[in-house]
Amino acid sequence: MRNGKQMFGTNGVRGVIGETMTPALVLKIGAALGSMRRGRIAVGRDTRTSGEALTHALKAGLLMTGCDVVDMGVLPTPALQYIIKTNRFDGGAMITASHNPPEYNGVKIIEADGTEMSDEEIIRLEGRFFAEEFDVVDWDGVGSESAAPDRLEEYIEAVVAHFPEGIGRGMTVVVDPGSGPAALTTPIILSRMGCRVHTINGRLDGTFPGRMPEPTPEGLQPLSEMVLATGADFGVAHDGDADRAVFVDTKGRYIEENYEFGLIEDYVCGRNSNGLVVTPVATSRLIRDIAEKHGCTVDYTPVGSIYVARRMIELIGKGRKVSFGGEGNGGLIYPDHQFCRDGGMTAAMMVAVLASHNGRKLSDIVDELPAYHLVKEKYHTADPAALVRTVEEAFAGETIEKIDGIKIVRENAWALVRASGTEPMIRIMIEAKDPAVADAMYREIMMVATGRRAGA
Repeated sequence: MRNGKQMFGTNGVRGVIGETMTPALVLKIGAALGSMRRGRIAVGRDTRTSGEALTHALKAGLLMTGCDVVDMGVLPTPALQYIIKTNRFDGGAMITASHNPPEYNGVKIIEADGTEMSDEEIIRLEGRFFAEEFDVVDWDGVGSESAAPDRLEEYIEAVVAHFPEGIGRGMTVVVDPGSGPAALTTPIILSRMGCRVHTINGRLDGTFPGRMPEPTPEGLQPLSEMVLATGADFGVAHDGDADRAVFVDTKGRYIEENYEFGLIEDYVCGRNSNGLVVTPVATSRLIRDIAEKHGCTVDYTPVGSIYVARRMIELIGKGRKVSFGGEGNGGLIYPDHQFCRDGGMTAAMMVAVLASHNGRKLSDIVDELPAYHLVKEKYHTADPAALVRTVEEAFAGETIEKIDGIKIVRENAWALVRASGTEPMIRIMIEAKDPAVADAMYREIMMVATGRRAGA
């Protein structure tokens, strides 16, 4: 794994239930967390069928190390993070596998400030896990457990309070929570903002009968059809734990996530100009274009929302003005709200974006954004790190950035080549305004990677 982690990835640990993900494993994660953060710990879960069993295991590990556990029940990850941050919990954990299929589940560890645990602390937690160094308490020191599902209302109120009362009046929106926990939040948030809300896949169901937890253009076809049938202003869908949101426009077209980022960035930075926009190196140049329009500067991080969130906190701590942040996957971060991806806030923010355009259709606004062509490919190899070095050497005469993997930067295009943190392969991303330029750059890289022309 990257960054010295053995078990945890960028956003927690995940696996197939009964294979690599078991209650025994989660109990040990809970015991390791409780040993490091003894105190009051909040836990929550998404709707997966295995969630209840894993939550009980997690709580057992925490209780045996003397922690007092507050079970928030089923809720979005950003809701749990908000509750932890504002109620001064000592930490927390979310049972979720985010966008993975229903047979998966996992654990995200959350710190007292609402951010996901840093790589350095995760390595410490893994050390305790593998060595089974748990600070198990005596019989009279075991923690207590309570439930507080009503705390979800705090999150809903916090999102709604960010916007003028009735800002969504006259708008019609279709929400697709994908049978996940956003069914408990996003329709309510948008209704309280004044929107007329239709919902599909709105019943909590861990088998995800309507679509898979990853909101793909293909899986969101029913959402697009509902938007067209109802004449809605837009449709919004969430992943399995609702830390991301993606959209379809007035014409039922899927809005690629970098364009979603750009739309909301334009609104946020228009009201908070001359600051920093923090985003990973894999994000479109569109984000830089819009930042510059508002006198903002882009600050690039490694790929992963935790790196974006912690960089935002670091910059603010140094007295820098941070306007906005996020990833080009529908995971956006609002520094005046909390430092994590928040799908509920993003859904609400799209209402504000449309309100600011005085009745113009979302499809027309999207069509006015600068067009970029993006190539995303994977190439399997036994030694991904060595192949990245080979590509770097081949392009040594060009401008290269090494924030995460290598990024080859040209005036009319860029390419990112990085080793996967979980599989034996490299990921290749190339972007240019001209598709032919992007495709040609891809062929250049593949010549180096394979020793022959791609497709030959």
